[in-house]
Amino acid sequence: MSKNGSRPNVLQYVAYCYGLILPASMQDWVRNDLAGKGARRRTIVRVTIPALVIVAPLWLIPTTPYMHLAMTALLLVPFLYFAYALDKIWRAHRLRQHGLDGDLVEELARQRDAHIHQEYRKRYGHRTD
Repeated sequence: MSKNGSRPNVLQYVAYCYGLILPASMQDWVRNDLAGKGARRRTIVRVTIPALVIVAPLWLIPTTPYMHLAMTALLLVPFLYFAYALDKIWRAHRLRQHGLDGDLVEELARQRDAHIHQEYRKRYGHRTD
């Protein structure tokens, strides 16, 4: 949650999930949503919901459960694969849309791995990239 408590209402949240840019007063919330703990999971869920809406009518076709599962998997698995593969790119894009640094996507990983980089610098000196 943001420091100032500014959160989107239900309509703003649904619109935000699918592209709306929230007001600057909600940047703390957006930062936490797109770069905080659980951001990848939230993004995958947001992508999965429309995919399920697209796939759901296939279950109305009269056939066996195995065929339903096969039809669903044929569409849903690649959709989820690409959502997962492009997750960081999408979240960085959304951060930039809201006027935030796209590199924040990696912030938690940098914090988690800081001791590894510190140990490397101590052992081998500053690395040149």
